[in-house]
Amino acid sequence: MISSSESLQNLIRELSGLPGIGNKSAARLAYYLADAPKEKVKLLVDSINKVSKNIKRCKVCFTFSDDDVCGICSDDRRDKTKIMVVENERDMLAYENIGEYKGVYHVLGGALSPLLGIGPNELKIKELMARLSDNIDEVIIATNSSIEGETTATYIAKLIKPLNIKVTRIASGVPVGGDIENVDDVTLMRAYNGRQMI
Repeated sequence: MISSSESLQNLIRELSGLPGIGNKSAARLAYYLADAPKEKVKLLVDSINKVSKNIKRCKVCFTFSDDDVCGICSDDRRDKTKIMVVENERDMLAYENIGEYKGVYHVLGGALSPLLGIGPNELKIKELMARLSDNIDEVIIATNSSIEGETTATYIAKLIKPLNIKVTRIASGVPVGGDIENVDDVTLMRAYNGRQMI
């Protein structure tokens, strides 16, 4: 996208480098920011600067935090006997938004993917194993139901089982509002195997 302003062209180029932002979306955002009230733009710039300057990884669960230990890990009301293992912070946020889970988390930083060169050493698996002790009752593996997520779940479960800690996997199945005829075989099998009394 060509603009008569070099500043706008630079902004469009930088915005289009963000995940999920193409050239058209970047241009739309850039033109919006160029025309927005200066105070609103300043608030956005200040927020970006604060994230870049202040954000760090929690030393316990490896989510983003302003402090060395995040608010969830430092909250005495959380059930520290249960650890939910997630691939990334967005997955953790999804579970937090439900408001049902009261344990703590462990953010892996992705999923095993040999094709992309992501092995156990590239993820926070060693750190997860270091967290497991006598006071851990359950590890809930909440990785995605992709091939990589399933591989990661199986790998972690095999590592934990000898420790005599309960290992569970989140259920997956037919989505609400979905037609059974359109669901793949693996999802259908998991839905059948994960059935519950009603």
